[in-house]
Amino acid sequence: MSALYAIVNIVNRATRDIPLSQQTASINVSRDQREVFDLIYQVLGIAAALVPVALVIFLLWRPERPHLARLGIDGRRPWQDTRDGIGLAALIGIPGLFVYLGGRELGLTVTVVPTDLGAYWWTVPVLLLAALRAGILEEVIAVGYLFARLRELGWGPWSIILTSALLRGAYHFYQGVGAFFGNVAMGIIFGWLYQRYGRLMPLVIAHAALDAVIFVGYPWAAATFPGVFGVPE
Repeated sequence: MSALYAIVNIVNRATRDIPLSQQTASINVSRDQREVFDLIYQVLGIAAALVPVALVIFLLWRPERPHLARLGIDGRRPWQDTRDGIGLAALIGIPGLFVYLGGRELGLTVTVVPTDLGAYWWTVPVLLLAALRAGILEEVIAVGYLFARLRELGWGPWSIILTSALLRGAYHFYQGVGAFFGNVAMGIIFGWLYQRYGRLMPLVIAHAALDAVIFVGYPWAAATFPGVFGVPE
């Protein structure tokens, strides 16, 4: 449904009189004018988004250890997984920034506003939780679960990798054509790595680290480079 909504959203945007590069898409938005209720809504939203992950864990749980082997999660190499995840985040993040900026220059990508939350004591912790939620939700479902089920159906490796990548690109389509292709490329890399090494945690860590830098660093980037990252007037 996220992919379908995103496709309808980009068709809606593309048929407006305003160019895509002059439109904005916000990710982490305020839910209420009152601080305490905004915080409550933010936390509830993060928790609700992780319910499908709990369902995946229930469906793929095995009685014997490692319980989540079908998801490529075993907890045997936490430091190596963290190192690989951070390295993968840098490998994806730097080219991804240029894809985003290039897409805006070509009029193929909207201006993405990672956060418009107020400056509260809880803003950064909530943004970090939101980044972790995105990493867990997308990688567990769009990679781990999808790979497990499609393998059961007899799909070949590259059919699974491309399907996962296209799904990833589709639910980011609301950000524009550039974001679609950028996320497809990310999905191919993530899918190939998962197919080759069978470890999901580096992908979760990489995704969460990318989003954490984007979410937390955006206010500074927009203030320092308003012509590049700022909201168009």
